[in-house]
Parts: sequence; C-alpha cells; structure tokens
Amino acid sequence: MSVLVFGASSQIGHFLLPRLLARGDAVFAVSRQIRPSQSGVTWLQGDLPQLVPPTQPLTAIISFGPLQKLADWLEQAEIQGSPQVIATSSMSAESKRHSEVPAERALSQHLRDAEAALAAACERRGYVWTVFRPTLVYGAGLDKNLSPIARRASRTKVFPLPAGRGLRQPVHADDIAQAAVAALVTADAAGRILSIGGGERLTAGEMFARVRRSLPMATLPVPLPAWLLKLGRHAVPHLRGPLSRLEGDLIADNSELQRILGVSPRPFRPDLASWGMGPR
Repeated sequence: MSVLVFGASSQIGHFLLPRLLARGDAVFAVSRQIRPSQSGVTWLQGDLPQLVPPTQPLTAIISFGPLQKLADWLEQAEIQGSPQVIATSSMSAESKRHSEVPAERALSQHLRDAEAALAAACERRGYVWTVFRPTLVYGAGLDKNLSPIARRASRTKVFPLPAGRGLRQPVHADDIAQAAVAALVTADAAGRILSIGGGERLTAGEMFARVRRSLPMATLPVPLPAWLLKLGRHAVPHLRGPLSRLEGDLIADNSELQRILGVSPRPFRPDLASWGMGPR
C-alpha cells in the first residue's frame, strides 16, 4: 500500500510509522520541518490545506491533524488513486457538548461539524472513511496534558494531586495507531465514527497518583482538596473548564472498537517513556 500520513511526527504518528513499515507499506509522511527521508518513508514538507499530494496513486490517507483542514484539502487536492481516509477527532466532541464553559461547547460543535465535513468530502469523492474519537492520549511524551505534569514534578520534586471522582480512560498512542492499521483492512470500519479509550477506567485522582508513581524519584505529594478546586474554578476563569471536569466522567465505550476491529487498548500503566523521559 501507498500511505500518506499527516501528523507523522505526532505522538500517534511516532507509533504508526513503524507499524506501516512492518507491513511493507510505502509511506509519505508530512511534516512542517524538512526531514531527511529514510528507508520506506519519504518525508514531505508542508501543511494542510496547501500540501501538494504525491504524484503516485495513494491507497490510504491517515491524518492526526485538524479535521476541518483535512476536509478542505480533500475537496480541492488533485489526489491520484482512490484512497481510504482514516482520521482522528476527539471525545471532546461529546464530553464537552454540555460544558458550562461556552468556549468548550463551541469546540465540541466545531469537532462534530468537522467530522461531518470530512464524511461529506470523502463521499463526494468516493473515498471510504473512518474517524476515531480518542480520550486523553499519552505514550510518547508529546502530549500537552500528563507529560508536562510528570516532567515538571521531576524537576521540582513536588507533585500536586487534585481530588477528582470523575472517571478517566487514558489511551496509549500506540493503541490508536494499531486501530488505524486495523481499519485499513476491515471493511466494516467504513463510514463509522469509533470511540477509543484506554483499557481501564479510573478516577481522575488515581490517574494523577499513577503518574506520580511512574517517576523514578521521590516527589512530595500535595493534595488539592475539592473545596480548593471549587474555589479555583471561580478565582481563575481559564481553569473553570478543566477543574469542573474533575468530577465528571470522560470515558469512551470501546465495544464497537473491539467488535469491529478486534482492538483492546491496554490499561493505564505508564512508565518513563510515556512522558518522554526514557527509551521509547
């Protein structure tokens, strides 16, 4: 297969490229920076929606970037072949639908509109498509959620532990890469939006505690009780959304993922590599 990958240098792309190469696929990987080509991978410099597609016929396009930009590009790009399209959205499309923060409700609507735009663009061009909605993604130290917390704690030797009874389901980036590859060879994945969360649901408080336990050095735990977090929601406006969600469930139903693709994501057992602090 000949596969064009947007977001190849992202945390999911980090795990996807070796999986594609192991299958013998020819990979065209897109990056904003100039990168030397490697065995099996041709790096293209560019970004959506301006990228000029390869002249070779494509069998698949996999994207971990903004959905709306991908949809706009598919509408106007002169693409050779009739590629299958696989892309990631976010569970925020559902979890933030009824947020008390207007900007988060707007994000949820934007994601759902972009999913619809991508589906429409693919259908107009006769492309098969699949969209994944992942929960909180970790695994290569490139995320902006848990990895910064782990690295900051390793420097300061202090680890804030916010209280939170809401359930979380962190998903490893490699499990999303595995699902994307499985969708390439599974006809039943066509035309579907599939949720994908980790293989374990745990409270937000326990999630942060496991991040702390994954560090090789001792850190001072600083519990942040619920009353303090509630005060922070009113005192610091930009923290209102994240703090309010600590008591809400941010989870995914993996039943369709497992039934259609046979993918069962791993439980949350982070290590140093998860935060970019050890061998990946």
